[in-house]
Amino acid sequence: MTITRRRFIRQTAAASAILAAPSLHAAGHGKPRVVVVGGGAGGATAARYIAKDSKGAVDVTLVEATRAYYTCFFSNLYLGGVKDYDDIGHTYGKLASIGINVIHDWAVGVDRDTKHVSLASGEKVPYDKLILSPGIDFVDGAVEGWNVSAQNAMPHAYKAGSQSELLKSQIMAMPQGGTYAMVAPPNPYRCPPGPYERVSMVAHHFSQHNPTAKIIVADPKPKFSKMGLFQEGWNNHYSGMIDWIGKDFGGGNVSVDAANMTLSIDGESIKVDACNVIPAMKAGRIAEMAGVTDGNWAPVNAVDMSSKADADIYVLGDSAHQGDMPKSGFSANSQAKVCANAVRGALTGSKVFPAKFSNTCWSLINSNDGVKVGATYEATDEKIAKIDGFVSKTGESAEVRKQTYLESEDWYTGITSDMFG
Repeated sequence: MTITRRRFIRQTAAASAILAAPSLHAAGHGKPRVVVVGGGAGGATAARYIAKDSKGAVDVTLVEATRAYYTCFFSNLYLGGVKDYDDIGHTYGKLASIGINVIHDWAVGVDRDTKHVSLASGEKVPYDKLILSPGIDFVDGAVEGWNVSAQNAMPHAYKAGSQSELLKSQIMAMPQGGTYAMVAPPNPYRCPPGPYERVSMVAHHFSQHNPTAKIIVADPKPKFSKMGLFQEGWNNHYSGMIDWIGKDFGGGNVSVDAANMTLSIDGESIKVDACNVIPAMKAGRIAEMAGVTDGNWAPVNAVDMSSKADADIYVLGDSAHQGDMPKSGFSANSQAKVCANAVRGALTGSKVFPAKFSNTCWSLINSNDGVKVGATYEATDEKIAKIDGFVSKTGESAEVRKQTYLESEDWYTGITSDMFG
């Protein structure tokens, strides 16, 4: 299945439409107000689609702490030297130019009774509909010996930006023949193939600059997304460099010591030169503050991504507990379009299309050696349910793998345009 930019942007269009319910907007304060918290693949897309499709009928505010957003997708390619840092950075000027009120501040609270979002600056932003797309936070104590205070010594780099720069600098500073270690996360987590694409890209860097370096992966899972494809690629391109230690061999019994740069696997302590700790994950903290999580993730209704705890709050992307879709940028973007259509319909009475979702996750193993996995989904009463799927096959030709990588480049151009304009 080939995803072109045009097809990607238009993929959520449905063949038929139904009329939305009458507007839920209460009269008395001008235009209906939508506040979106989080300016990534979910939040930026939702804000942009509501603003452009409502043609000024809805007041849209986007709250995002950072002025430049660095995508987690393709950040591994930066670590591997395939992309420059600026290649994955984006700003919000085009969103502001179409009438979105972009506020660069931290959202620190949600009052569901008065329908206000509190900001770190002390400002309170009112809403009729609130969309939360804050990405992920980490579960305290998920890896023994590690917490966020240790992230400068042992970076997670699972929120792109300064953490990505830090991890790359540590990889580049490693001595010849040194050891890079990764502690992989348990399910569910952001971007299922992400840690293993990262291993591939770090190995790609080592193959060019530090060919005697070693990579150790301690993984609490017995298997992982696209496992056969990655292991085939590691054997083909990086033979003898990568040691993956899964659950059955102690990968789930791990601790770290950031001060001494050691990793302990099933009681055996290993001195390492760089250590990438990716802990267990949960919904971004603002979702928890809003009281819409089950303790880890935010349960939502599949038909429109509305919270099961509050009909006027919607949760997108990584934070949402929605069913079968993986936590990926593509998923968040797909969910955002469904949500934006539903929110606009609820506030203005415009047509609402039946919910359709899709996802593809591409991974780069080596230069021009790309693989992918994906599926289409539908909304049921219980969840977002998988309809069908596809995955790259082992043994594919070099030309097929090159085309898969080029397809991912086209997708990146398409999704970032879809997000930021």
